[in-house]
Amino acid sequence: MAGVKALRRIQLGAESSAGTSVPATTKWRGGGTIQDDLDLVFAQEDTGYIGGIDRTYVQKYGATLEMEDVEATFEQLPYIGMAGIGTATPGADGPGTGYIYAFPFPTTAQNTIKTYTIEGGDDQQEEEFAYGYVESFKLAGKAGEALKMSAVWKGRQVIASTFTGALALPPVEEILFGTGKLYIDAVGGTIGATLKSNTLLGMDWAVKTGWMPVYTADNLYFSFIKCVAPELPLTLTFEHDGASVAEKANWRSQTPVKLRLQWIGSALSGGGTFANKTLRIDLAGRWQKFEKLAEQDGNDIVTGVFLPRYNATATLFAVMTVVNTLATLP
Repeated sequence: MAGVKALRRIQLGAESSAGTSVPATTKWRGGGTIQDDLDLVFAQEDTGYIGGIDRTYVQKYGATLEMEDVEATFEQLPYIGMAGIGTATPGADGPGTGYIYAFPFPTTAQNTIKTYTIEGGDDQQEEEFAYGYVESFKLAGKAGEALKMSAVWKGRQVIASTFTGALALPPVEEILFGTGKLYIDAVGGTIGATLKSNTLLGMDWAVKTGWMPVYTADNLYFSFIKCVAPELPLTLTFEHDGASVAEKANWRSQTPVKLRLQWIGSALSGGGTFANKTLRIDLAGRWQKFEKLAEQDGNDIVTGVFLPRYNATATLFAVMTVVNTLATLP
């Protein structure tokens, strides 16, 4: 029977050895379909046939999965961190029920990431690829809504196969923009000390992880991946108030700052460091630009772009931390 959209799914399995396919162990609670990046070439030749000859060859293989915008959750965001920033070993939050997944971006050496086998398709046909890693991802949100996450995964080669069966839907909890806090401090101060209340209206963190494939003479698919310079621009929209005016002054004076964005979810128990499920983004850097004064439903707003860079005084570049109740990712 022909496939239907309602029966599409995406499933992931963490690979023990990068590029060696494994069965899926969890379902992704979001949308997206696999693109086969097989590079088929029609040879160009003068053979006396006006329409050309059907001589073709494949010069390289590749795969892409674009995970579409979906509500960000404390339970599934770590997959993006694992495959795009660096492998995190979840640590128990002391005696509490929380587990801490810390994802520091690389500074003086490349990180090691976890690769995944990705399954996708519908009730008609499953396709999959191995050596899946996150090339880029985005976290975005605005007042009155949930944060949204999306990601672009790359892999070696698409093959037709069958879905791993009997996988339950993992329970998840959405990250709500309204539970968030913004802190901005001097690079020599304590990060998270200075709360900027009632000013943040929206955010867009568009991350290029820096991971890229390397094709060599050994294979038609990429042989390995390496991390070149990550790019982490953060766009924040403020009320036009004292907080935004102060940051525009920091921009004009080229003053570096430490910035923390933090969202909380349901309560944890046991008395750990974190009282709630948490998403925390810690960045050091400088403002790259501010847009001219704008308005939103008659309300004056201002938008700035913050460019994270390693700061020696802060000893910080960028860290994403997620706290949930999972001792391991399914």
